[in-house]
Amino acid sequence: MRLVEDHASRGDFKIVSAALKELRYAFKVFSPYRHVRKVTIFGSARMQPTDPAYRQALNFARRIAQEGFMVITGAGPGIMQAGHEGAGREMSFGVNIRLPFEQIANPVIHDDPKLINFKYFFTRKLCFVKESSAIVLFPGGFGTHDEGFEALTLMQTGKGVLMPLIYLEPPGQTYWDEWEAYVERQLLKRGMISPDDRNLYSVTEDLERAVREIKTFYSTYHSMRYVREYLVLRIQRRLPEQRIRELTEEFRPILAAGGIEQREPFPEEANEPEISHLPRLVLRFDRHHYGLLRALVDRVNGWDRHSEMA
Repeated sequence: MRLVEDHASRGDFKIVSAALKELRYAFKVFSPYRHVRKVTIFGSARMQPTDPAYRQALNFARRIAQEGFMVITGAGPGIMQAGHEGAGREMSFGVNIRLPFEQIANPVIHDDPKLINFKYFFTRKLCFVKESSAIVLFPGGFGTHDEGFEALTLMQTGKGVLMPLIYLEPPGQTYWDEWEAYVERQLLKRGMISPDDRNLYSVTEDLERAVREIKTFYSTYHSMRYVREYLVLRIQRRLPEQRIRELTEEFRPILAAGGIEQREPFPEEANEPEISHLPRLVLRFDRHHYGLLRALVDRVNGWDRHSEMA
C-alpha cells in the first residue's frame, strides 16, 4: 500500500511541476506584449482553405489586426492557420498542444518565438482565457465547443473577466444559429440558464459587426477588479453625473446596496500605477447577475446589442 501511495505522490508532483513549468514559460513569452489587447480565435483544425469559414476567419483576423489587436490561435491548421495568415506573423501568438495527430504548428507561426507548445490542455486553456481581451469562435468540433462553453461558464460564474464572446459564421450558413436555437430551446426554456445570460455572447455572420463589438467594448470601459466589497469598473473617461444616475436606476437589480458612484482609485489599487489616472465606476455588485453586468458595460460604452442585431 505504501509503495502505491509513494508512486502516486511522485506522479502528482511530476504533473504539478510540469504544469508550473509550462505556465512560467508562457507568462514569460506573453509578458512583453501585455500592453497590447489580444483576440483569441477558435475553430476547426480540419477546415480547408476553400471553405467560406476559413476565408472569413482570415479576413476577420486581418481586420482585427488592423485595429491594433494581436491574434491568438491554437497554432494548428484550419481556422487557426487562417487566423495567423490574416493577422500576419508579427501580430500572432500560437498556443499549441502536443497531440499524436492533427496538431502540428502551421507554417505561419512555426519557429516563431511567440509559439508556445503545451503538454496539458488545462494549462493551455488557462493561457487562452488569461491573455485574451475577446474570443471569436468559428465553426468547429468538440474542442471549439469546449472552449466556448468554458469561456461562458467562467463569465457566468464570475471566475473570469467579462469580454466579448462572439460566434461568427459565414453568411448563409446556420452552424451557430442552430447552436443558439439549442441553447434557447433546451437550456433557457428549461430554466438551466437565465435570459440575461444571453448577454454574455453574440451570434452573427457580419464580420464587421464582430470587429465593431470588440472595439466598442473597450471604447469607454477598460477593466474591472474587486476592492473589498466593491466592484470597480475602470473607464477611459468620466461620465456625466446624470448618466451615472440613469445607470443606477436601470441596473438597480444587480446592486446589493447603494448606487453606482464615480470616483478616483482606491488606495488598494496603488499596485497598478499605469492605470491610476483612469476614473472609476464603483458599485456593490451582487456577484450573481453577470449577464446584467455585461449589459451595464455595454451601456457604459453606448453599445446597443439589439439595434446592431436588427
